[in-house]
Amino acid sequence: MSHVLWMCNVGNLLLAVGVFLPRPAVIRVAVVWLIPGLLIWLWYVVRLSGLLFTSTLAHVGGLVVGLFMLRRVGVERVSWLHALAWYLFMQGVSRLFTPPGLNVNIAHRVYEGWGEAFGSYFRFWLATTLAVAALLWLIVFTLAKLLPPRRTDKTN
Repeated sequence: MSHVLWMCNVGNLLLAVGVFLPRPAVIRVAVVWLIPGLLIWLWYVVRLSGLLFTSTLAHVGGLVVGLFMLRRVGVERVSWLHALAWYLFMQGVSRLFTPPGLNVNIAHRVYEGWGEAFGSYFRFWLATTLAVAALLWLIVFTLAKLLPPRRTDKTN
């Protein structure tokens, strides 16, 4: 059950909420997280274990739906801050409700092999959070160039 809290899984739920309510800001956050989620899934899951239909549907299908929705609502440049806040929130939730052994959303410990480089979980957390912030900014910057927000969009 703890696997439900991975950012990709929650991202699809968040996307559904954004689509059905409708809340463009929520859609943006979900899609911004589904992009790196796809790459992480390809590297850590597909490369090691192969494709599973449900996992592929969640990662590829969710992103396709999300990108379609982004074409409709566009991307505001401030969306990276919303996505970063969502990341910090989900890390806190993961730390409270998932077992340390799973290390869901790197909420409990340094990834194996990185301990010597950082020395402590706090240093690892700070470095990864700064890297995540930079990546989110880059994703949003690129998406905002490709899919600027619609002028008539009054809801966030």
